[in-house]
Amino acid sequence: MFKKFSAKESVAAYGVAKASKQREVRAFLLKSGGIDNKALDILLPPNKPISVARCHEHVSLLTIDNKPRFFQVREGPFIPTLRILHRYPNILPHVQVDRGAIKHILGGADVMCRGLTTPGAELSEFNEGAYVAIHAEGKQNALGVGISKMSSADIKKINSGVGIELLHYLGDALWKTDTLAT
Repeated sequence: MFKKFSAKESVAAYGVAKASKQREVRAFLLKSGGIDNKALDILLPPNKPISVARCHEHVSLLTIDNKPRFFQVREGPFIPTLRILHRYPNILPHVQVDRGAIKHILGGADVMCRGLTTPGAELSEFNEGAYVAIHAEGKQNALGVGISKMSSADIKKINSGVGIELLHYLGDALWKTDTLAT
């Protein structure tokens, strides 16, 4: 999704986030259970303006001080970027892929079911359509964020095809974008 993202060319509009959007993000993060109110105030400071950058391909970026913190696909929830996930790793459910899947994910490929069911891989419980943090065997930090195409039970049962659609990964253009120019 962010493979060819460019801060100059991909951002179509930029403006201040409505209070309802800010409440929506705060509620999503608190509901996830991976963050408390103190950490939430550090992550989304109440005294700093929060902006939304509307991009091509129906993507929006939530920024603070012009630094992307969250992204939204179509009308879905705002999902933390990898930089945020590295600081607060329990915001999203985790999956762990085996070592053989690492190079493919870092190249932008979706996560196949087989990479989630072989030795070295781990699956937490989640439903179809859940946003998940993708970790690699033997690594501490997430290497990607994706949306599940089937539930964890179906991934184990079917064990074929795409299990998680990759949205954002280490080394993509969003990862390389430190700040957005206004």
